Amino acid sequence: MCAHEVAEPRLRCVLPFEADPAELRVLRSAVRERLAAWGASGLADEVQLAVTELATNVIKHVGEGVAATLVLEPSENRLRIEVHDKSHVVPTSADPGCGDDCGRGLHLLAAMALDWGTILTATGKAVWCEIAMSSDGQCRRVQRATAVLESYQRITGGQSRGGVSRLPVLEASATHLIADLLHWLAAQGGDPDTILDQAQMHFEAEAA
Repeated sequence: MCAHEVAEPRLRCVLPFEADPAELRVLRSAVRERLAAWGASGLADEVQLAVTELATNVIKHVGEGVAATLVLEPSENRLRIEVHDKSHVVPTSADPGCGDDCGRGLHLLAAMALDWGTILTATGKAVWCEIAMSSDGQCRRVQRATAVLESYQRITGGQSRGGVSRLPVLEASATHLIADLLHWLAAQGGDPDTILDQAQMHFEAEAA
């Protein structure tokens, strides 16, 4: 349960949990309910993903079954997400090779969040990130896409030259990123054409 079961004002929410894969579904459900109570259901997918990545890091790098705490702290324009554990080992964002899952969670977190970091505490550490509290779903999609494209651009080595608009570079990155995603889907046995059709349908429905 949250520390304060009220919808208004948006008060800090504290959720102790056990770092166990089976508990992640319960944790995501509690997060979704709290966001709904705050009138911020539009953030649910993004916040649940961030919480899953942070909690999974505890399971992988601190230990399965250890005690941890999730803190959600909303402000006027952003939501701060913290996961506290009892280890002083600071996570690092590595450059994972193709097919290597290690380090991808932090890259994803960096791409989707406004900012993230680690704070050492007397009993361990807190890994945190901040998500924009915008109520405009379309604007949030643009913000997320820009962050992902800029991250992808850094990974692939693309960059804008001085005095040149970054739009053509990001457009090229978008094309390459979509192609990479289609290759990934095909490698997993998926149908790229079907996914493209579904994405187009979602875009047209939401744009309308």
